Order: sequence, then C-alpha cells, then structure tokens
Amino acid sequence: MGENSPEKKPGCGILTAVKRNFWPRRSTSTGSLPINDNTNVKTTNSNTKRRRSGSNEASFFNSSVNGPEAPPKPCMKPSSNQPKLPAIHQQNQVRKPPDEATRTTPNQGYVNHGRRVPKEAVSISGELESMIVDHQKTKGNSNLVRASSSNMMLYGNLGNLRQPGGRGNTNSYNVLDHLPKTAREDVSTPNGKYPNSVMGNVVKKPVEEKRMEEQAASLCRALSTRMDPETLKIMGNEDYKNGNFAEALALYEAAIAIDPNKASYRSNKSAALTALGRILEAVFECREAIRIEPHYHRAHNRLANLYLRLGEVEKAIYHYKYAGLEADPDDIAKAKTLQTHLNKCTEAKRLRDWNTLLKETDSTINAGADSAPQIYALKAEAMLKLHRHQEAHEALLRGPNFNVDDCTKYFGPIGNANLLVVRAQVDMAAGRFDDALGAIQRAVRLDSNNKEANCIMRKARAVAAARSIGNEHFNASKFSEACVAYVEGLEHDPHNSVLLCNRAACWSKLGHFEKAIEDCTHALNVRPGYSKARLRRADCNSKLGKWEASIQDYEILQRETPDNEEVKRGLNEAQMQLKKQHGEVV
Repeated sequence: MGENSPEKKPGCGILTAVKRNFWPRRSTSTGSLPINDNTNVKTTNSNTKRRRSGSNEASFFNSSVNGPEAPPKPCMKPSSNQPKLPAIHQQNQVRKPPDEATRTTPNQGYVNHGRRVPKEAVSISGELESMIVDHQKTKGNSNLVRASSSNMMLYGNLGNLRQPGGRGNTNSYNVLDHLPKTAREDVSTPNGKYPNSVMGNVVKKPVEEKRMEEQAASLCRALSTRMDPETLKIMGNEDYKNGNFAEALALYEAAIAIDPNKASYRSNKSAALTALGRILEAVFECREAIRIEPHYHRAHNRLANLYLRLGEVEKAIYHYKYAGLEADPDDIAKAKTLQTHLNKCTEAKRLRDWNTLLKETDSTINAGADSAPQIYALKAEAMLKLHRHQEAHEALLRGPNFNVDDCTKYFGPIGNANLLVVRAQVDMAAGRFDDALGAIQRAVRLDSNNKEANCIMRKARAVAAARSIGNEHFNASKFSEACVAYVEGLEHDPHNSVLLCNRAACWSKLGHFEKAIEDCTHALNVRPGYSKARLRRADCNSKLGKWEASIQDYEILQRETPDNEEVKRGLNEAQMQLKKQHGEVV
C-alpha cells in the first residue's frame, strides 16, 4: 500500500503512537505498525469493523476471534537501535503469505521485522525488550523470552506466549478475566525460592536453572527498578517468613532504592539485618525509619529490642515508651533486670573484683545483652587479669564480630578505642603480635589521649621486638643470646605464653630441662590448649626419664591431634621405656 494512503494496518494496542512520517516505505508484511497521533486504527478482518487503538484489550481480543486463524505470534514492541528478538519456536509453525500474516488471534500480536523506531516512541516496554536482547547477545543464548504483559507472570501462564514443544498455554487468555498477579501470589515458593527465578516481566525457561541463575540475576536486579516498591516489600516479607533473610534483604533494599522515604521499608530491612546478625546496621536502619516517621510504633519497638541486645538499657526503655501497644511488658521487665546486672558490672570493675565481674558479665549476657561487645570485652579483661588467657580469647570469640567502622559509628571513637585496647591485649597474650599491634594502633588513632592505649602500644612493640630478636638468635643456634632476648620480652609481659615456650626451647637446647619444664608449665597454666608447650614439656620429661609425666602429656596430645606422627612416636617410646623401668618384658 502506498505511503500516502489513508488506509491503516492493524497494530498492537499497547504501543505508543507516533506520527506516520517517521516510518519508511512499508509493504503488507507482518509487523506493519500504522501510528498516527493516537487516532483510530482500522482492522481489515472479515467483518471490517473499525476499532480505536485505545480500546480495552478484551474487546480487541473478542473482535479478532472472528477473523481467520493464523499461527500465534508474540506481540513485540519495536525498540530503537535493536535487532529483532529470536522468534519463539512453536510446533507445526508454517510461514503464511503476507495477507494472512496481518490477521490476529486472541493470543497474537505483531512482530517488528527490523524496523527502526524513533527513540521517543520507545516506552518502558521497549526499553525492557532492548535489555533482554542485550542480555541474550552478551550471554550468547536466547533462554530469556519476553512476556506480553507488563506485569510479572509465571512461565506456564502467559496469555500470548506458547512454550517450545507445544507445552504452552493452549487456551485463549482473557486479560480482563485473569488479571495478572505476581508470581508470589499464584505459586507457592518451595524452599523460599522463586519458582522460575521470575522478576519483573522476564521469565526464564525451566532448563539449566543452576547455570542461568547467576546470569539472570543482574538482569532481574535491573528490572526490579521498574517494579512497584510495595510488590518488592511483599516479596521480601515472604522470603523473610521462609527464612531466606539474605533474599529478603535484597528485596527490601530494592524497594528503598525506588522509594527511600518509606519508613516500613527501612524497618523491614532492619528486621532482615537482625536475622543475619548485623545488629549495628539494623540499628542504623531503625533510626532512619523513625526519622522518616517519628511515631512509627513498630520501629520504636524493634529499635528498643536491638538496644537491649546491645546492652543499652536506658535507650531501650526510652523507645519502649514510644512503642505503644507494640511494646511487650516482659521485654520492659527484662530491661530493668539487665540494668541491675550492668550496675553490678560497673561496680565490680571499679573495685577490681575480677571474679565478681566474671559472674556479672555472664548474668548480663544471659539476661538479654547477647550482642553487647563491651560486655564481652569486660569478661575478656577479667580473664586476662586472672591470667586465664585462653578463656579470654574464647570470650571474645563468642561475642559479636562487628565491623570496625560500624563500631566507631555506633559507639563513637572513644568507645571503640576501649574495645580495641582489650582486643589487642588478648591477641598479644595469644602470640598474635601483628594483630595486637594493628588493633592498638587503631585504638590510639581513634583516641590519642587514651593513656591505657598508649601504654599497651609501647608494651606490644617491646614484646614483638623481643620475640623477633630472640627468634633470629635461635635460628642462628645462638641459644644463650636468644634466651636473653626472650627474658627482655618477659619483663614487659611476664605471662606471655609464646615467650615462655620459646625460652623453654632455649633451655632445652642448653640442657636445662628442669627450667624448660617450668616455663612450659607456666605457659600451659595460662593457655591449657597450647600444644607446642605441652609437646616440649613431654619431650623434656622423657629426657629426664620422667616417663609417666611424659606419657600423660603425650596422651592428651594424641587425643587433640590423633594423626601427629611425632606424638605417636614419643608416646610409644615413653610407654616402652616405662615398661622397661618396671621390669616388664618388651
């Protein structure tokens, strides 16, 4: 048909109209898209009825049922600067003559055959199609196909799309009768995962899902910005209920990216972070939710519970007052009990009553402050003062492992510096001198006026230097000089298990086995699990003919390290010598 002819070809009702003068000369092939400033579009079917392009989809589908049947084709929107999408394979698909190709069925539209569309004519649907094509070109496959609805739908329930191999929906699909819902509403999610990794209006074929999951993730994230944030929140809530906290967090973050000023999204994100153990980040999100909506009861209650776990009782009680009916009376009573134990901890530290401090820190943790780093630091400090270095290390391990920057943001520079001082002392007692120096240097940077931090830093440097010099002498077989270096380090830290064990090695090389056993015993008193010190003591006892003591240490080591050949040989030798000593035949 001529370019100036007033006749118009049938077009897809979902396309945005543009002026006819944008189009090059066209024939009657499939994909003719007559557009003319939202004016009427005439369909040339058997009853030659005229219809408006803006009419509802139901009337369009019903009218097209009366026309001649044609093979179903997906309704595609032309996109700028993009090649056409790969055609969807169908069983028994036959290429029709151009005149038949212009007819429609309820589940068919028009496919653009490489025609360039002005940029301003491309809507969200067109942009989406471009993103899918780009994804296919980049990944070298065509496993992603485009749904005709802008809503998110399941793969097996698309109205105008047939699946390869004839497995698709064979019945006509009336959009008005079956309003599309999210995949989450229509299908249960086994194991809390998306049935077909559906997000936006892109669906993935249920083949090679494991391989395609990572590839489709980036596209899904890009499409999520086109979704309603409330839908994302609902999806996140379902993931949260199913225990998929990381997935829920990602969905809440996507909702916040679209609407950052919605308090409920922040509060829900806080719940997901809490479930993942990221307590400080959860606090920051709850604070933001309350900033946006100051009278948000649920956010106040959630923040109060977080403060309770962090040992911030006064702040917790404050927010419980603003939580309204959300506040649980039992939680308020727990906060008051916790406050009593915290006061006793403060008093015990002031009096340097380390045993009482140990008892009260345990009571405080059991009362609800299970994520309070300052409480675990108090317990570790008490252990250090009582020369129970291994237990001090274990106490810190049981505590929360928060990011240093988050701790500084929450506790402030001075508060975080105090935590780092304790950590540095624990690292130094365990022989992790580099870690100790790193922690104490950060503490001094955060609080340069902290006298204890500066004192610990000088001590850590002296001990680390003594260990380094002693090791150099020992490796050069200068055992007396090495022993002197370790002694200098022990003057700064008399109970350092690593320096004691190293000095014991020097004593053993010099033939002073009794002194070596004494240093090993001292090291094992502060660190019962220090296997190197136990092995050295067992060896020294063997050289002194103390077979029973040697066997006792070897048996402990064998239980701890059953595959250690050196331990097996030492134990067998000690047992054999003990039998000889008792006059038994070996």
